[in-house]
Amino acid sequence: MRNPLQEQLLKAGLVNKTKAAQVVREQAKKHQGKGPAAPSTEQLEAQRLQVEKAERDRALAAERNAQARANEARAQVRQIVEAHKVQREGEIAYRFADGNVIKSVLVNEPLRAQLATGTLVIVRHGEGYELLPRVAADKVRERDATMIVLDHGHAEAGSGDETDDEYYKQFEVPDDLVW
Repeated sequence: MRNPLQEQLLKAGLVNKTKAAQVVREQAKKHQGKGPAAPSTEQLEAQRLQVEKAERDRALAAERNAQARANEARAQVRQIVEAHKVQREGEIAYRFADGNVIKSVLVNEPLRAQLATGTLVIVRHGEGYELLPRVAADKVRERDATMIVLDHGHAEAGSGDETDDEYYKQFEVPDDLVW
């Protein structure tokens, strides 16, 4: 299809049909030869903002997922403790260290012996402490090891120096020592 100016020139006889067709072909070649226009600075800025927003959204989603997993693990620990806690009774104060603070729970002689051998473990539960059997304590350790306060049956890595152990072997400790 020709533009109206070309049609007028043909009718006036100023150009012939072949010359008009050649001009149309040249114009078509010019238009076809052009590639896509280079993106403008506004388009580049918009793309950059989209990429930054996508990264922020991914980071927020990962943080929300991690928080959800942590909340789920805490809920599982609470359920395990509630289901497996050992009834505490007795009048012997069993003292243990929780961080830099010395705490105590009241137990009887069999519970004290089980705590010393490692068959029972002390775990943090809410504002207080509970006694758990070894099997339940292992489940708690899998989910959140920071909840376990005292576990004599689980050897801590790097908990003692062998030279210190050798030195203190020369001192005899009485069997009935309770601190």
